[in-house]
Amino acid sequence: MKSHHRTKMSDPDVFFEEDKDELLLKDAPLSARMRPKHLNDYVGQTHIVGPGKLLTRAIDSDRLSSLILYGPPGVGKTTLARCICNQTEAHFERINAVSSNVEEMRKIIKGAQNRRLTTGRKTILFIDEIHRFNKAQQDVLMPDLEEGNLVLIGATVFNPFFALTSPLLSRSLVFELQSLSLDDIKIILERALKDEQKGLGYLNIRHDMEALDFLAEASDGDGRRALNALEIGCLTTPRNEKGEICFTIKVAQESIQKKQVIYDQKGTAHYDTASAFIKSMRGSDPDATLYWLAKMIYAGEDPRFIARRICICSAEDVGNAAPQALVLANAALQVSEFIGFPEARIPLAQAAVYIACAPKSNAAYMGIEKALSDVKNRRIQEVPTHLRDPHSVAKKTGQAANYKYAHDFKKHYVEQDYMPMDVHYYHPTEMGYEKKIKIWLEDLKKREKSG
Repeated sequence: MKSHHRTKMSDPDVFFEEDKDELLLKDAPLSARMRPKHLNDYVGQTHIVGPGKLLTRAIDSDRLSSLILYGPPGVGKTTLARCICNQTEAHFERINAVSSNVEEMRKIIKGAQNRRLTTGRKTILFIDEIHRFNKAQQDVLMPDLEEGNLVLIGATVFNPFFALTSPLLSRSLVFELQSLSLDDIKIILERALKDEQKGLGYLNIRHDMEALDFLAEASDGDGRRALNALEIGCLTTPRNEKGEICFTIKVAQESIQKKQVIYDQKGTAHYDTASAFIKSMRGSDPDATLYWLAKMIYAGEDPRFIARRICICSAEDVGNAAPQALVLANAALQVSEFIGFPEARIPLAQAAVYIACAPKSNAAYMGIEKALSDVKNRRIQEVPTHLRDPHSVAKKTGQAANYKYAHDFKKHYVEQDYMPMDVHYYHPTEMGYEKKIKIWLEDLKKREKSG
C-alpha cells in the first residue's frame, strides 16, 4: 500500500493534516485520539477492506471512485475516510452536511477544478452525514462528479437507497459497514489501554477481562461508545494503595450506564430466556412475555432470533385459533429486519403481546407431528389412482376420470377418498376461529350423509 502522507500546512483541511491533528487531538476524546491513520491499523469491516477486496485494490492503485459508506454509529465510517486520505495522493476536503451549505461546496468545487487543470491532482471531498443534504444540495455535486473533478466519499447512518438521490447513487460505489464484532471492540479497547502516546497506557491501569467483555457486549457494536466508556471509567476511578487504577466490571457498568445482564448469546442463559419468552406467550401471560422480551433486547439479542421465536409460537401454539397471529408475526420479522434496534422493539412487542393474548390451539402442530410419525414409521401409502396427476398413467388407463371435482358439487364439497388409510390428524378445538372451522367441517359431513 502507498504511504504518501501530506504534511503541507497550506492545505485548508485540518482534519486530514497530521501535524495539525496532533495539536487538535491532544485534548480530544479517546475515541478521536485512537483513530488509526492507515488501513493496516483499521479494525473491522474485512468484508470491504480485507486483502484483495475491491475497496482495498482501488486504494492501493490510487483508482478510487466516489464512495458512499453507510452503517450504524461508531463502526468506522469517518475513520475509513481518514485512512483513505493518508494512502492516496489526492487533495482532501472535508465538510459536515449539518453545518455546510451550497456556497461552501461551490468554493470547494471551484478549487478542485483549478487544481485539476493546473496540477492534475485529484480532489476527494468527504461529506459526513451526507443524508442531511436535500436533493438540490446533492445535485450541485453532479456535474463535477460526472466530469471527474471531484471524488466523493459520503458517510451516513441511513440506507442511502432511501436517503440519497438516484443520480448520486449511480455515480458511486455503495459499501455497507457492519456493527463491530465483540472481538473487534476488544482489540480497540486493548490498544487504547496499551498506547502511551494517544491512549491510556500512561495511567498504570489494571483491568479485568470481564470488564472489557462487558463493554464489548454493552456497546452494541459501537467502537466510539466503548472507548468513551473506557476513558470516563479510567479517568474517574481513584487509584488504589499501589497507585493502580482498577477498571472492574462495576466501573464498566457505571461508565456505560448499563448493568450487566447474565446472558451469553451461545450458552444456557440465552436459551433459558428464549424458553421463558415462548412459554409465557403460550401461557397467555403478556406481562411475563414483555419482561423476557425486554431482557433479550437489553442484553443485545439479535432481533431476527426474537422474531423467529415469535413466528414459531404463532404457528405452533396459536394456529388456526387466531390465523392473523402468523401474519402479524411475519410482519414483525420483516419490519424488525428493515428498521433494526432500537425501533424494532415496538413491532416485536406488538406481535408478542398479540400472541400472548390470542386464543390458543396446537391442533395443526399436533396434526403434522402425527402425520410425520406415520410417514416415518408406517408403510408408505400409494397415491390413489383418481388423485394422480392427469398426465400420468391414470389418465391413459381412464382411472383419473373417477376423480370428483369439488367445485361441481353443492357447497363446493363432495365426499371421496383422499388417502388409503382411515386416519384423522387434524382435530380442531373450540378455541377462537378454530371453533368455526370445526363447525364447518362437521356441517359438511352431516350434509353429505343426509344426502
